[in-house]
Order: sequence, then structure tokens, then C-alpha cells
Amino acid sequence: MKKNCLILLVLVLFITNALFATDSIKKDAVIVKLDLKQEVNPSARRNTSKAFEMAKKYNAAAIIIDMNTPGGLLNEADSIRTKIINSTIPVYVLINPNAASAGALISIACNKIYMSNGSTIGAATVVTQNAEALPDKYQSYMRAMMRSTAEFRGRNPDIAEAMVDENLEVEGISPEGQVLTLTRSEAMEVGFCDGEAETIDEVLVAEGYQNYQVKELQFSAIDKIINFLINPAIHGLLILIIIGGIYYELQSPGIGFPLAAAAIAAILYFAPLYLENLAASWEILLFIAGIILIGLEIFVIPGFGVAGVVGIIFVLSSLVLSMIGNVYFDFTFSGGRDIVKALLTVTISFILALVLIFATGGKVIGSRLFQRLVLKETLTKGDYRTTDHKDATADSLNLTGQNAITFTEMHPSGKISLNNNIYDAISEGQYIAKGTRVVIIEDLGNKLIVREDNSNDIA
Repeated sequence: MKKNCLILLVLVLFITNALFATDSIKKDAVIVKLDLKQEVNPSARRNTSKAFEMAKKYNAAAIIIDMNTPGGLLNEADSIRTKIINSTIPVYVLINPNAASAGALISIACNKIYMSNGSTIGAATVVTQNAEALPDKYQSYMRAMMRSTAEFRGRNPDIAEAMVDENLEVEGISPEGQVLTLTRSEAMEVGFCDGEAETIDEVLVAEGYQNYQVKELQFSAIDKIINFLINPAIHGLLILIIIGGIYYELQSPGIGFPLAAAAIAAILYFAPLYLENLAASWEILLFIAGIILIGLEIFVIPGFGVAGVVGIIFVLSSLVLSMIGNVYFDFTFSGGRDIVKALLTVTISFILALVLIFATGGKVIGSRLFQRLVLKETLTKGDYRTTDHKDATADSLNLTGQNAITFTEMHPSGKISLNNNIYDAISEGQYIAKGTRVVIIEDLGNKLIVREDNSNDIA
């Protein structure tokens, strides 16, 4: 009887072990891999969202983050942290080899933390990009997030807070006066590392996965285009097109190619920054307001005064501010490097645009190629005798060298009066007041190029 009971007990234990062993091996699972090997910025947050969407699409068993980051923006790190702790899909992280600052917060939010040889986690004090510590209200917010995240994952909250606060002492782990950073062995001892691994495969094997399929986050064509357009060099080129297009459209009657080029360049400039949460709606509206003020100054208000200057300031300010992370002029989380880079990009592009404009003068507007690209101005009855003086009498087939009087102000586009006829004309780039004597220096058929006449000839 005893022998039969012993045999039955062995069989029960064997079957139980077999069942548990089968359950612990996770076969044919889909794993989504997310590389976080950059600063934690809007792009990293967007990639994280895409990874979670991909995991949901493929009914993934887990998400694994391959991390190597020096930190980044606090608000973006908080967004990623929140997504991780609210996830029903387990999230693992392999620190390989750095999880500093915002990276530490994201790592602590994960279900399991694995670290490669020589890796570290910690140093989560909130600083600017110049490595200067921010005021205590920001440190307090980061401390609270680190504590709550550690508590949520069952990790020591004091250790997490010590990664932010140098004044917090954790006996035997972190002395007062030092911000805590843990090596792999130290993190293992205090429960901030669940295992050692050098590769993603080692992490997955340790977690019991077999015959798994790793799907990496793929960047779409739109993602690649956005990454291309936010390049500072491309920003500079787009600003050049915006400024040049606006200038040449204001100097040429009608709505044509220059305005279309400027509008497309403005869309390509602002759209990626808006998607990256850098350009806010009010910054785009500031740009539009600047364009309106410049248009009013050119077409409505005589001369060039306050409205024009304010318009230019609005346009340039919007171009600069949209490149810098700020909340209504609060640049707390923007480093000096970002501000200087934005200012230099816009300033250099603006100067280059001015140089090109003044170097070409009226030649670009007056060129036959340009005239083919722009729409011709519609005439108002009684204003002109003709828009193309080649249709006039034979003695006026070529007006080069003749003198005239400006019928309107030249900005530099305007109208001149000659022999009781009104013609479209363009100066060489300078402003000429109404009623000024000018000389026609080039006859383009549908447009005349003029300059102020400083001679004693009478028009």
C-alpha cells in the first residue's frame, strides 16, 4: 500500500513539473523591438507610440527596448513612462550601455530591467543642455515621478529618488552629496536590475521565450521625410525660399510662382516641427500675422514703417521659436545650444536672402523666365492704356532710354506715366516715391525696368 502511494506521488509530481515547465516556455511569440538610442525627444516619444501600436497589431507577447540614451526632455520621458506603466503588454529594457536621467525613469517603468556589461543607470537630476541644474520645483517633480514609478514596479523608491536628489542619503548605497548612479552589479544587489544580458536574444531566453519572432520598428516614408526636413541645413534653405518668395511676390503683380514657392516652403518648414510638438499653433499664427502686416505695409500704408518692421519681427520670431521647445516663451527645458542654433539658422538664412535680393536687384523679377512663371496683373478700366506697350504705336516699340514720371510708389514694383500712358514698371530694387523722374533702362515688353533719373533731363 505504501509502495503504491509513493508511486502515485511521484507520478503527480512528474506531471505537475511537466505542466509548469510547458507553461514557463513561451513558444512562437511575436516580440516588438524598439531602439531608444538617442536623446529622449518628441521623435523618441513618437517612435514609442508606433512600437505600441505595432505590438497591438501583431498581438505581441512583449515589447523590448534596446536602450542607450544620455537623457532628454522631461515631458517626453514622462509621456513614454506613462505609456509603459499603463501597458497590458509586458515591457522589458536592455540597458546597453547607458540609461541616464530620462532614460533611468523610462527603465524603472519597465516590467524587467536587464543590463549589459559596463552599463549604468541613474544620474536623473533635471538639467539644461548645458548641464546646469534646474530650480528645485523641477527636481521635486522628477523626484516624485521616480518614487512613484519605483513603487509601482515594487522597487525601492528611496534609491530611485537618490538618482535625482544629491542631498538624499540611502544608507549603505548612496552617500549624501552625490547623485546616485548604479553599475550593473550594484543595480543587481539593490533590485534595480533583474538580469545580466548582452543581447536582446539573451533577454528573451531568460524570460522563457522560444521560437520567437522579433519585429523591429520600421520607419515609414513620412518618418524619413520628417527626419530629412528637420535637418538644420534644410531649415536654412526653406527659410531662404520663404523670404525670397515673399519678397519677389510682393514686387510682382498678381499671385504666381513666388508666392506658391514661399507657401510650400512654409508648409515644409512648419509641418514637421508641428508634428514633433516643437512648433505650436500660436507660433504659426505669429508667422501668418507677420505676413499680413508686411502685405499691408507694401500695398496699403505709404512708405515702410512700423507695420512692416513689426511684420518682419513676427516672421523671423516665429521661424526661430518654432525650432525651440518652449511654452509661451518659457525656455526652461531648452538648452542654450538649441537657442543659439535656431537663431543662427534663421539669421544666416535671412542675411543670405537679403544678399541675393540686393545682388540681383530687379533682374530676377524682370527676367523672361520669371515673367513666364508669374500671373500677369489684371487691368482696371481707365488705369492703363495697355499692359503690353508692344501693342501701342510703332514709335513706342522700344522705350529704353526714355524718361518718365512714377505714377505710383515703387516698392520696387509700381506704375510709371509716359506720354499720357500708364505702364507697369519695376525699379532695380530700391524704393522710389510717387512723382519722381525715372529713366527706363530696359524694355521687357510687358514690363519696364527703371531707375531714378538724377540728370537734368525733363521727362
